[in-house]
Amino acid sequence: MNVFWYMCAPDGPYPWKPEGSRTVDFGYYKQLAMAYDHLGYTGALFATGAHDVWPLAGALLPYAERMKFLLAFHPGLIAPTLLAKMAATMQEFSNGRILLNVVSGDAKMLGAYGMTLPHDERYLMADEYLTVWHRLMAGETVTQKGRYFETVGARLALPVGSTIAPPPLWFGGSSEAAIDVAARHVDTYLSWGETPDEMGRKIEQVRARAAHYGRELSYGIRLYVIVRETDAKAWEAAADLFGHMDEAAIAANQRFVSNTDSVGQQRMSRLHGGVKPENPRDLEIYPNLWAGIGLVRPGPGTAIVGSPDTVIRTLEAYQAVGVETFILSGMPLLEEAYRFGELVLPRLDLSRPEAAAAPKAPARTYTWSTLFDRDLSGNRIDG
Repeated sequence: MNVFWYMCAPDGPYPWKPEGSRTVDFGYYKQLAMAYDHLGYTGALFATGAHDVWPLAGALLPYAERMKFLLAFHPGLIAPTLLAKMAATMQEFSNGRILLNVVSGDAKMLGAYGMTLPHDERYLMADEYLTVWHRLMAGETVTQKGRYFETVGARLALPVGSTIAPPPLWFGGSSEAAIDVAARHVDTYLSWGETPDEMGRKIEQVRARAAHYGRELSYGIRLYVIVRETDAKAWEAAADLFGHMDEAAIAANQRFVSNTDSVGQQRMSRLHGGVKPENPRDLEIYPNLWAGIGLVRPGPGTAIVGSPDTVIRTLEAYQAVGVETFILSGMPLLEEAYRFGELVLPRLDLSRPEAAAAPKAPARTYTWSTLFDRDLSGNRIDG
C-alpha cells in the first residue's frame, strides 16, 4: 500500500471560510514536508492551486529525504519538450523521487490560461503531448508536425533512461476519452472518492482498456479522512465540520463547480446535489464514507470517517478491488497528517521509501599541480 498526503492551499480547520483559514506560506509548507517525511508517508501530492508546483517542490526538496513528490501539470500549457526538461532536472536533483500527475482539468479553469479546447479534444491533445513526452524520455530526437504540436530536433541533454529514470505518469479522469488516454500512456490511474464497489467497477473498465493496448496499470484513489480514537468521536468531528458549512460557503462552491465539463466533478456533485441536509449522516453514501465535504470543496468530496479500525477496514475494502495507492488529506493538513500518521499509518503494510542517497560527484583525475599549486581561493602557491 502507498499512502500519500496532500500539499496545497487553502488550509485550516474550515478553509472554505476566511475565519477558518490559515496562512499557507513557504514556512508552513516546510512544516508539512518535514512532517510527511518524518511520519513515513510514501509521498505528497503537489496539486495545482495558488502556488505553482515546480518552484514549490524544488524549494522543498532539501526538507524531505525520503518521500516522493507527485507533481500535477496540465498538458498543453507548456511545450512537451520543456516539461520533459523540467521533469528530468527535478528527477536528477531529487535522486529519482519525482512522479507526475497528468491533469486535464475543466474548461472554466483552463480558459484562464488561454486553453479553450472542448472536453474531448483536450484528450486528443493530451494523447499527442504524451506521445512526444515518451519519445523524449526514451532518449529519442523528436521531429514531428502534429495537430497540436510541432517539434523540430527536440532532445534532452540529460541522460534520461540511463542514469536518470523517467518519472512515472499518474492520471485521473472518468470520461471515455480520459480512460483511453490513461490506458495508452500512464502508469497509475487515479479516481476521486467513489465507493469501493464503484471503484472496483471503474478499475475493471480501465484494466480492460489497458489490456487492449497490451498494458497493465496500477490504481489509486483520492479521499479525505476523519480519524479519531472511536467511531463516535470521528462522527462528532465530521459534524463539527458540517456545522461550519454555512449557506454562503455552499453556494459559492456550487457556483464554482457548476457547468463544469469534468465528468469526475459531476459525479462528486451528484453525491449531495448541493443541498445540506439537517443530519450530516444523511450524506453517508457507504458505511463510514461521507460526502459532506463536497458541499464546500471542489474535487474529491468524500471522507472516510471512523476509528483507526474502521479506517483500516475501509482502506482494505478499496485494496480488495485493486486500489494500491491512497492520496489522503484532512483539515488542517498538518494536524491531521500527524493524527493519521500516529493512529493508522504504523498499522499499514506500507511501501516506505528509503532515504535518498546523496548524489555522487563524477570521478575526476587530479595531478600534483591541480592539488598543490593553488590555494582554496584559486591563488597560485609558489614552492
